[in-house]
Amino acid sequence: MADKDYYKILGVEKGAAKDEIKKAYKKLAMKYHPDRAPEDKKKEYEEEFKEISEAASVLSDDKKRQQYDQFGSSAFSGGAGGAGGGAGFEGFDYSDIMSQFRSGTFGNFDEMFEQIFSGSGRGGKGGGGRGRRRGADLLYETKITLKDVATGTDRTIELNKLEHCPDCQGKGALHFEDCHHCHGSGSIKQTHRTPFGIFQQVGPCPYCHGRGELGQDKCSACGGEGLIRQRKKIEVTIPAGVEEGMRLRIPGEGEVSSQGSQSGDLYVVVHILPHEYFQRKGNDIHLTVPISFTQAVIGDEIEVPTLTGTGKAKLKIPAGTQSETIFRMKEKGLPLIDYSRETGDQMVKVRIEVPAKLSKKQLELIRQLQEEKPSKSFFEKIFG
Repeated sequence: MADKDYYKILGVEKGAAKDEIKKAYKKLAMKYHPDRAPEDKKKEYEEEFKEISEAASVLSDDKKRQQYDQFGSSAFSGGAGGAGGGAGFEGFDYSDIMSQFRSGTFGNFDEMFEQIFSGSGRGGKGGGGRGRRRGADLLYETKITLKDVATGTDRTIELNKLEHCPDCQGKGALHFEDCHHCHGSGSIKQTHRTPFGIFQQVGPCPYCHGRGELGQDKCSACGGEGLIRQRKKIEVTIPAGVEEGMRLRIPGEGEVSSQGSQSGDLYVVVHILPHEYFQRKGNDIHLTVPISFTQAVIGDEIEVPTLTGTGKAKLKIPAGTQSETIFRMKEKGLPLIDYSRETGDQMVKVRIEVPAKLSKKQLELIRQLQEEKPSKSFFEKIFG
């Protein structure tokens, strides 16, 4: 396997500080995330994203960076030059970091960077809990109206999910003593002999799972699992301008896992119900309204319903308006979700209605109009 130049991948110098590495990674991750890729380049963007994530995870860790500077990327491939098995990236799961970018809902990037790459998730008595897995993410689908899109709305959703047992705070026991395997440190030192010498690696204690202590009894409420399944109500704010299929991330409202680890996240998928009269195109709203023949001929001012307003808005119809003419009502559409305070427009198409029945007087007036021929007919204009 060819050696990778992690510094070149991130576009930083070899002596770059952590802040520079972090900044470079953020910029590239935002640029190359697969969800921002054209349809024909999804795979290419995904591979690029994984590559920069791998580079950042090594260069942001002092020990890994030292190994990389000495042995190159082969130190993490699990090969002969490796610093011990299990340090490679072949089985690395990027799904969590990628899921936080879905549909424009970017989570806390700094938190994500620290969680995935810095190894700072210290837990337990001795701080050896970085190997503990976070809880599962949850997905919930909800439906809203087009009017909700215009104004934003709140939803109360109910989920039946795993939570930490309140009696033992998720520990599975009520009484603990120091783990005699790691002597309460939560971590165990392992030694690996390689062709380059002997390397020592510190990992979470497999007996106490990095907690540094062992339970001496079982919690009766959860049977020693530390988890219970219960129904929970969660308040979700859906911002104005949300789009069909958008996923909103609610940090920490997913399920928890054993040993008191970090909770997963809740993703709320928004579906927008079709409206009887309004149609959405981007952030513009399209509406067709009927007008009479006389309104089209002599002009009028009509009332038009809106989604964003409290009632109706006035629209001036000039004399001589043709059927299917579209009028633009500025800033009567939907707000942009980027909180820029920009708003789309409402596009109103007028359609002249022909009455199915007319009174004798109305018929007589129309016949009189018909007798007054225009200066030149449509066919005369074409054929002369």
